[in-house]
Amino acid sequence: MQGVGFRPFVHRIATELDLDGVVRNVGGDVLIEVGGTETAVARLVGALRARAPAAADVREITVGPAPATPAPGFRVVASAGAGVPAGFAGLPADLATCDDCLRELFDPADRRYRYPFVNCTACGPRATIVDDLPYDRVRTAMAGFTMCPSCAAEYHDPADRRFHAEPVACPRCGPRLTWREGGHTAEGERALTAAACAVAAGRIVALKGLGGYQLVCDATAPAAVARLRERKHRPRKPFAVMVRDAGVDPGVRAVLASPARPIVLLPAAVCPGLAPAVAPGLDRTGLFLPCTPLHHLLLGLLRRPLVVTSGNRADEPIAVDDADAAERLAGIADGFLGHDRPVRARYDDSVLQMIDGAPRLVRRARGYAPRPLDLPVATPRPLLAAGAQLKHTFTLARGGRALVGPHGGDLADADALAAFRATAAQLGRLHRFEAEVIAHDLHPDYLSTAYARQAAPESRRIGVQHHHAHVASCAAENGLDGPFLGVAYDGLGLGDDGRLWGGEVLLATYTGFRRLGRFGTAPLPGGEAAVRRPARMALGCLYGAEFPLPPGPEPALLGRLPAPEVSLVRRMIERGVRSPRASSAGRFLDAAAGLLGLCDDAGYEGEAAILLEVAAHRATGDPVPLPWRITRRDGLWVYDWSGTLDALLLRQACGEGAEALAAAVHRTVVDMTVALCARAAEQTGVTVVCLSGGCLQNRILAGGLTAGLRAAGLTALLNRDVPANDGGISYGQAAIAAARLAEGI
Repeated sequence: MQGVGFRPFVHRIATELDLDGVVRNVGGDVLIEVGGTETAVARLVGALRARAPAAADVREITVGPAPATPAPGFRVVASAGAGVPAGFAGLPADLATCDDCLRELFDPADRRYRYPFVNCTACGPRATIVDDLPYDRVRTAMAGFTMCPSCAAEYHDPADRRFHAEPVACPRCGPRLTWREGGHTAEGERALTAAACAVAAGRIVALKGLGGYQLVCDATAPAAVARLRERKHRPRKPFAVMVRDAGVDPGVRAVLASPARPIVLLPAAVCPGLAPAVAPGLDRTGLFLPCTPLHHLLLGLLRRPLVVTSGNRADEPIAVDDADAAERLAGIADGFLGHDRPVRARYDDSVLQMIDGAPRLVRRARGYAPRPLDLPVATPRPLLAAGAQLKHTFTLARGGRALVGPHGGDLADADALAAFRATAAQLGRLHRFEAEVIAHDLHPDYLSTAYARQAAPESRRIGVQHHHAHVASCAAENGLDGPFLGVAYDGLGLGDDGRLWGGEVLLATYTGFRRLGRFGTAPLPGGEAAVRRPARMALGCLYGAEFPLPPGPEPALLGRLPAPEVSLVRRMIERGVRSPRASSAGRFLDAAAGLLGLCDDAGYEGEAAILLEVAAHRATGDPVPLPWRITRRDGLWVYDWSGTLDALLLRQACGEGAEALAAAVHRTVVDMTVALCARAAEQTGVTVVCLSGGCLQNRILAGGLTAGLRAAGLTALLNRDVPANDGGISYGQAAIAAARLAEGI
């Protein structure tokens, strides 16, 4: 409730009701001491939920006798001692610029006209400027800016919308813009104009945003986008595009324009005229609306879509510190648009998409993190869930609440690990949180696992299987409390048998699971090399499948690949050299993309499966499914996909196009999975199915499975507030570890 104008809201309501008393922050809670008639007090309590600010999240209201009769009048008073909050309510998320502040920003008669740091109690920086809790100006990055008399009057006026707006400032007393390009510098409006001119001329600008630096260029200029890709070492992964507005239906617009201002994956036709290299080969573009006054001003000057992407080189943490940005982004940006307000915490932009009629997060960061989530079982001991490796997040859990840290990128090197440690330490310090237990993935080579082993002895660690964490994340955020079936489809994760999994059907609770079904296995020739090169994964399926493919026409793939590579890979598979086997849905989709010629080499994680989905969306008519078979092996239901790929190759040889075959692959996986879940439900009596894992971000699979499972009489659930990909793993780990601790397991 802090940082969203809740105390000023309480003041207004209490004054309307002629109540006496005070309101203050205490630790992570808001404490109201009030005196008045019984009717007026009851109306105040009712208004705390019904009329709360839009960004407020009122979880619980406790009412008891006040320690003394309040003095006449009602006041907002200084925050009390921090103590140890019961949950994580004290750290508010950043909020996009509200309509009232926007009107001031573009009103020539207003004293904040074109001031890029305008804000009020309804908007502005929050989590990214906090030094300590409770959330008050003296404990933020604004402490170094002394309010001028006009701002101070607003801040202390209960009738003003800036009453106790902690980042309040104006051109006289607040942060100022600066521009640096070579030896040229500028300040204020001239800095903004210089940055706009640089972008208009096709150059790349490093802009200091809310949660760190961003790289900005003209999204309609092919040369500028190509130059950004080359300098950032990001050959094909799509860029996000910021626009002034977008012609979308009201439901999507409500998400785009929400205070979180996420990037929303939308049809490319919504924003025509972009350079093809913005999202090469894709049918969707990640669009978002400006989230700060600075972004509004820049778009107002340029009047064109802008690429706005993380201020880093590929796979590095976002630059936050000014000196660090000047060094690390010097080879990328042509100029720097900065300011003198420090950034206290690294937050990337959030990403979501619409699936099954609802917004579902792909990346949980600015605007959503660090809002806490409920746990299905309260943890008796504070715990930290260290997450996985890709799309890394961590989670702090205390009592019945879990705080999922912001997206930190792939945990691939020492810099990324240091950023994880720093962010976890900062959130821990703010919340007076000290983990007594650490939950971690089973994979010994994950840096998150290494961190857990270094940070805690074995007696204070809980290992959590990767796919159990996936489905538990879905179950937990949907509030399940009984057994559930879990479909965990992703790239790779270590199973509890020491083998690589990725296409799993589980019977699960929060304390344990049993594997019921899986995909057939195939080798990954070269291990990680097969992940980066789907053509090699396809060879693994051709020459090393658990259920061998019958003889048939020579795949077109073999005519595309160099003969020495084919021969080498085949020998590796036959001899079992560096070719671990995996039962992976993600790698199966990669192989299909390779066989269809859609992606031989992946430019980013998941590209092959994404291009397979794009091709399927372009198909016309209803797809004709491919043959599939479920067999029984070692007590498990197993998808034998040999017939599926055999038919795909035959239909390809007969001239059927890649788009129709891509659609057929998706339809086949959906039909097979629904049948597999129906068998699992009949076997166990459990009819609720939690769908999670990176493959469930595929709209065709997610939408087809939810519809198919419901038609089969089963309840289908998807992730919503945490990503289905590995960004949700830490929340699932926390839910599992909390339940195990509560039951003494």
